Amino acid sequence: MTFDDLAGRIDGPMFIVTVAAGAERDGCLVGFATQASIDPGRFLVCLSDRNRTSRIARDASALAVHVVTADAMALAELFGGETGDHLDKFARCAWHEGPRGLPILDDLPHRFAGDIIGRMDCGDHDAFLLAPFWAESPGPFTALAEHVAERITPGHDA
Repeated sequence: MTFDDLAGRIDGPMFIVTVAAGAERDGCLVGFATQASIDPGRFLVCLSDRNRTSRIARDASALAVHVVTADAMALAELFGGETGDHLDKFARCAWHEGPRGLPILDDLPHRFAGDIIGRMDCGDHDAFLLAPFWAESPGPFTALAEHVAERITPGHDA
């Protein structure tokens, strides 16, 4: 067994991360993300260095993280299968400007925003360490599992 085999068996939740910096905004589907600390609360998000969201995030001070629920496959396909290099994803979904000007997706109500307090090159992904400053979740939910999202053809290579 290889590391890739083992890692491929881990079935984590999927997130959509959104960002705004200057006049630019974007978002992407993320499978590499985890809580990184309890006290103080911290969350680590890894964005592919090939996508526009990561490029914008390099100039941003905060990110919004949305839990993709099991009933939100269309949003997962939009933010995972399309690239902001070619279209405005936000023109194809309901959203509003949230805290600190971050784009907040209306149909994913389990979400938080965090200040970017650290950045690190992790190979083909850039890691962003977040200090959450805002969160909302209206009740129980079932997250979209990674194995379900695997059928989405990425807008960019990993």
